[in-house]
Amino acid sequence: MHENGLEIKWPLFYISGIIVLVLLFLQPVRGWFHHQGGVRWIHVLLISSLISFIATPFVKYIAFKFNILDNPDPRKVHTTPTPLIGGAGIYIAFLIAIMSNVVYSTEIIAVVIGATIVFISGLLDDIMKLSSKIRLLLQLTAVTILLMNGITISLFEHTWLGTILNSFITYLWIIGLTNSTNFFDGMDGLATGLCILFSFFIGVVAFQTDQPFLGWMAIAVMGGCIGFLPYNFRPQNSAEIFLGDSGSNFLGFTLSSIAVMGEWSEKSTISSLITPVLIFSVMIYDMVYITVSRIATGKVHNIKEWLDYVGKDHLHHRLADLLLSRKKSVLFIYLISFTLGLNALLLRDSDTGTALILLSQAFCILIIVTIMEIVGNKSTRE
Repeated sequence: MHENGLEIKWPLFYISGIIVLVLLFLQPVRGWFHHQGGVRWIHVLLISSLISFIATPFVKYIAFKFNILDNPDPRKVHTTPTPLIGGAGIYIAFLIAIMSNVVYSTEIIAVVIGATIVFISGLLDDIMKLSSKIRLLLQLTAVTILLMNGITISLFEHTWLGTILNSFITYLWIIGLTNSTNFFDGMDGLATGLCILFSFFIGVVAFQTDQPFLGWMAIAVMGGCIGFLPYNFRPQNSAEIFLGDSGSNFLGFTLSSIAVMGEWSEKSTISSLITPVLIFSVMIYDMVYITVSRIATGKVHNIKEWLDYVGKDHLHHRLADLLLSRKKSVLFIYLISFTLGLNALLLRDSDTGTALILLSQAFCILIIVTIMEIVGNKSTRE
């Protein structure tokens, strides 16, 4: 079949997935899952992953048909034109999985509306290239919707000054991680796999702390990424399709927003704040590292230049130079993120001292990685 045509791989598995998906939407099957309580998340996970897996070949076909492609250039690691807008399948899967769960709240609706704005802005950027100012404005609008519905980081007391500071940190957290996820969409499977890990840990902690709404949303994101991953990360070949800005921005916004919604520890406010920091620590580390590095070297001077700058100085690029393999770099970052995410599972019943020790441990691990890559890459160049 022509490469630009609609190509269905693994046809038997694909057809089986469609059959299972239809069964999951039948009222007796859906009713059984919904009344079991403890296994309801399986229903959300299956629907999301199957829809994403089934939809992605159609998204790929549309991208080829309308020439929505990421063409290679010296700044990029791929060598052939590759379809963008892969995130469309994940977004549709997430939306249907949440709607089919038939449990809503003001916060969930706010996150869905904000995520939709960010997804559409990313989709337009994939198709016609929006300016960084418009993208930032739309992201600010999406976060404002969250704040208007009570989704905010509560680090300071609820005075007028505390409210301003809490709002500022919320903007910084969500917009920073939204764009950081976009930056990490630079190697096959990297952003997708990391979002699987992030949503997994958020889901586990959410169910640990009896927050099923958050758990279902995280699982819906996780399922969408699982269904997309076989097309985006192939051990012996390059990716068939990329997330695009539509996918990476949507995933970063949704997961960072869910993290703000949560109450992650019953014993300590510090523990509750550190839990999402540990889960997202790889992206936070890279965002801080490249920001300091680019400002120090004069590569960026303002937010617009920071958003527009495209370079090969991210963690995955540096590790690929050290390990001499992009796929090894991706797998190594998976391992780092999984290791740091495990610490987040210990914080539910931890006091402030324990939380700070776990955060310090994560910081030390990342410093070790930094030293290793700097020394290793220096030796390689010499």
